[in-house]
Amino acid sequence: MVSCPHRIAVVSRSARVVPAALLAVALALTLTSCTDGGGEAGRTKGSAGLRDPYFPQLGNGGYDVTHYALTLGHDPGARAQLRATAVVTARATRDLGSFNLDLRGMDVASVAVGGVAARWRRAGQELTVIPEQGLDAGETFRTTVRYSGTPVTITDPDGSREGWLPTADGVLALGEPTGSMAWFPGNHHPSDKVAYDITVTVPEGLRAVSNGELTRESTRDGRTTFSWHTAEPMASYVATLAIGRYEIRRSTVEGLRLPVYVAVDPSQVEESRAVLGRIPEVIRWAEGRFGPYPFSSTGAIVDRPGDVAYALETQNRPVFPGAPDLSLLVHELAHQWYGDSVTPKSWRDMWLNEGFATYAEWLWEEDHGGDSAQEIFDALYEGDRQDAADDEADDAADDEAVWDFPPAKPPSAARISDSPVYERGAMVLHRIRRAVGDDAFFGLLRGWAAEHRHGNADTTDFTAYAEEFAAKAAPEADLTPIWEDWLYGDGKPPKT
Repeated sequence: MVSCPHRIAVVSRSARVVPAALLAVALALTLTSCTDGGGEAGRTKGSAGLRDPYFPQLGNGGYDVTHYALTLGHDPGARAQLRATAVVTARATRDLGSFNLDLRGMDVASVAVGGVAARWRRAGQELTVIPEQGLDAGETFRTTVRYSGTPVTITDPDGSREGWLPTADGVLALGEPTGSMAWFPGNHHPSDKVAYDITVTVPEGLRAVSNGELTRESTRDGRTTFSWHTAEPMASYVATLAIGRYEIRRSTVEGLRLPVYVAVDPSQVEESRAVLGRIPEVIRWAEGRFGPYPFSSTGAIVDRPGDVAYALETQNRPVFPGAPDLSLLVHELAHQWYGDSVTPKSWRDMWLNEGFATYAEWLWEEDHGGDSAQEIFDALYEGDRQDAADDEADDAADDEAVWDFPPAKPPSAARISDSPVYERGAMVLHRIRRAVGDDAFFGLLRGWAAEHRHGNADTTDFTAYAEEFAAKAAPEADLTPIWEDWLYGDGKPPKT
């Protein structure tokens, strides 16, 4: 596209033969055309991805989101199951002529920026928005997208399914790592965490459960509306929406005045009652180990085992495929500190989520009469684990898989949830514990959660924090061999 200054110059060179009155008209038309075509002229385009090591097209550059307001209407029998409006409030980080939102599937009806209709175009998962007027760096703006359709189910590189998952009596929306873009447009990268308001209207008799606190529930003309508010910053991959005929249980964590909101599929009520009743106990224990609980409510969502194949640490209330065992409950609630509050800067840093939550399981066992963390570490290292759910051949294969790659360097997107990220990640933490001693180690765990509360961090941030903390609390400790052999090193490290 020819720039405006060049077009004015062409008119000026013709001035010798164009009458003055005609020249004035031509100049006016030229100046008008400089502000046409949206705000792209003379401004940059927001990037269509953040160059994540494993999902380079995920997220978008040029702006930071500060709030999502989602208004959703769900009609299970309709051709378009979802009719929705998303209002995305953001701040431009540079002068923008256009910017992108991640949205996979769905039919977009209209887009407006600041209440003014904007041009837009689609290409794959990218919704490119071209405002009528450009956006200045530092400017806060609101983008309103009206859309409809039946959201898609996404298959991850590792073969798991996410996005919009139909269930026996409704739907479950899960987002790790890319599924949230199936049901609302946004900046879907873990590095952009914001507050949410999600309002969902469903046929009477169904319930709509999401993150945060339920601020309104009302029924009119055969439809019920649920409004959910999440004040603390949340990454989109831990946003959730569960629609079904759930049984709801409300309680509090005694002593903390923390609301507990649990939604359970009717087929799982009896089987899950005892373990979910221990949520307050787990939260109180975790506060003792990891520091103050980082959110304003807690709970769980339990669906049928056939509706979803995995548990996920959705913020405030993790999702489970059937009644969880106590170890899995501990794991997902520990993620509220490590993963949901302290969130990785990129998907390369998944061990900061999974290694920490796995080590939380070890600590729970140690604190409640089971094997010590050292005994669990030794069994993993020696290949002596026994899992009642697997045969010996499966156990042996799992033990060898721990050494497939270092936890800080998964080889591909398909392997960011493999054993080394979880179990060898936990072994890294145990090696730190042995190096610095228990008092310093548990101080480090609490300090790390406090240092990056409601923020983002990567592996380099963690190693720098651990070294600085150890220099004060355990100056004799040398953490360098742990990073070299256990965190970044290939193969099975030496045990001593």
